[in-house]
Amino acid sequence: MGGSLALALRPFAETITAVEMDRQACEYALEKRIVDRATDDLREGVSEADVVIMAAPVRVIQALIERRIGSYLRSNVLFVDIGSTKKDICAAMGRLPVGVQAVGGHPMTGKETSGVQYSDANLYKGRPFVLCPTRRTTPAARLRALALVAALGAMPFEMEAERHDHLVAAISHLPYLLSAALVATVAKEGQTDPLVWELAAGGFRDMSRLAGQDVTMMGDILSTNTQAVATLLALFRVQLAMIEALLVSRHEEELTDMLIPAREARRQWIHNYENGFKHGK
Repeated sequence: MGGSLALALRPFAETITAVEMDRQACEYALEKRIVDRATDDLREGVSEADVVIMAAPVRVIQALIERRIGSYLRSNVLFVDIGSTKKDICAAMGRLPVGVQAVGGHPMTGKETSGVQYSDANLYKGRPFVLCPTRRTTPAARLRALALVAALGAMPFEMEAERHDHLVAAISHLPYLLSAALVATVAKEGQTDPLVWELAAGGFRDMSRLAGQDVTMMGDILSTNTQAVATLLALFRVQLAMIEALLVSRHEEELTDMLIPAREARRQWIHNYENGFKHGK
């Protein structure tokens, strides 16, 4: 994600500096001219920056904001993160020194593969980029953040952190847990009859894809959005219980009536996704 940001912003930045502990990643980024400078020293990397973008796991971002980075930042720096949950991070941003122009961010894009070698300058193009205000978001900070999103070719969506976290619980965090639960269920079945793995094809591949995500990263995300995820899990259990009841009672027409709206909702979403949504608030 960070490498893709650097590539996308290269036409707009005089100098791009990476702060990275992985020496091989730094060498690769420098060799491929993804960045101009690379260091493992946080103070050195951010102290002269006009814009600082935090591309790291949620807990790492939060810890760096709370413990030390504020004292390294110059006044009037635009400080943005791209963490997957926003409430805790935005709260921490609100305690940064006065003068730091902090805005919470979350681009709704990504890849299954991770690492600087998979950087893609077009990763953010045409994708939603959520911006969440903090106590350090001045009118000037908001405009600068919007300009940053425009430079990436992304679509800005401005909302409060709580609303963001509830929405991504539904479309990102809940699907991950459902995918993991599906794979665990099939794995249990596989203990009785291993042939299930050989018969698994496209449907299982598509439904199980999210279970392959980095567990540590997803653990960070879930632990910072527990209430919203728990609420959505409860709603999902209601839907699942209704389907189970209709199956057991053999109420085929009622089951069909329940499944048709879901199919139509997905068809409408796919149509809008492929043809461009009207920008909502």
